[in-house]
Amino acid sequence: MKRFKEEEILNWAKEVLKIEAEGIANLTGSLNKDFLKAIEILSCCKARVVVTGMGKTGIIGQKFSATLSSTGTSSFWLHAAEAVHGDLGRIREDDVVVVLSYSGETEEVKSLIPFIKKIGAKIIVITGGANSSLARYADSSINVRVDKEACPLGLAPTTSTTATLAMCDCLSVVLQKIRGFREKDFAFFHPRGSLGRKLLLQVKDVMRKGKFNPVVSEDTLIKNVLLKITTLHAGAAAVADKQGKLAGIFTDGDLRRNLEKYPHLLRKKVKDVMTKNPIAVRNSDLASEALKVLEKKKIDEVPVVDKDRRPVGMLDIQDLIAAGII
Repeated sequence: MKRFKEEEILNWAKEVLKIEAEGIANLTGSLNKDFLKAIEILSCCKARVVVTGMGKTGIIGQKFSATLSSTGTSSFWLHAAEAVHGDLGRIREDDVVVVLSYSGETEEVKSLIPFIKKIGAKIIVITGGANSSLARYADSSINVRVDKEACPLGLAPTTSTTATLAMCDCLSVVLQKIRGFREKDFAFFHPRGSLGRKLLLQVKDVMRKGKFNPVVSEDTLIKNVLLKITTLHAGAAAVADKQGKLAGIFTDGDLRRNLEKYPHLLRKKVKDVMTKNPIAVRNSDLASEALKVLEKKKIDEVPVVDKDRRPVGMLDIQDLIAAGII
């Protein structure tokens, strides 16, 4: 195999990026009345946005449909070849069908148009063929023509698919803004993603509770407090008063500070050496907000209370790491 100079390889790669960047930059001319018409059709759609296509452009269509779905526009991908073998039945009159075909003459896609028209769904075409068959029959046609492909043979879809993807992203983002789609909406559709965890998980979802929650009464001896902390592999214990409300916290810091002060510390009651009125978080708080408390106060562990300020859990940095908040 012929060896090439590193500089030569990097120059080829730079040329690809340059050609594709120019292809995207030139799309600004397609942001016209046709684009506005497509946005109007999509924003008024009360049903689903059906995206269809073939080949490499079809793969871009799958990503487009997925982006729409995750940003508040109900959508599904329909393979053009499968559509003519029964899947046309998935399209309804109130749907909008977005057809992707760079040439605008793809046979498998063209054959769908009469049937989609008969169903009554609106048709938006994204194509490089402004005067193509698909463009002529569309309710709105967006031109994504590029001057050249990045492929040295000018054959493999490269710049054209990049341009198509960029235009699909334009549609998705503009729709997202029109619909007022917010972070919490995005999190709702991505509950297992990092943003979803940060915006949806509450302290009660990640705290240690029940038998794993180190809570002692005010009259508990320090030796028994330490035994409980050690048994539960905790770094502190919450202290409850006679009404069951949070009165204090006993930490390893409290232990160190009082060892020299009280020779018989282990026999003292925790209420005499605990930190009174400690910082606490509510079990209904967002876990991400609890993280801010830990970071701001430079502490590793914090008691969790309910609306009546009863200690119902303990939260530390490791719990947040395990939940993916950090």
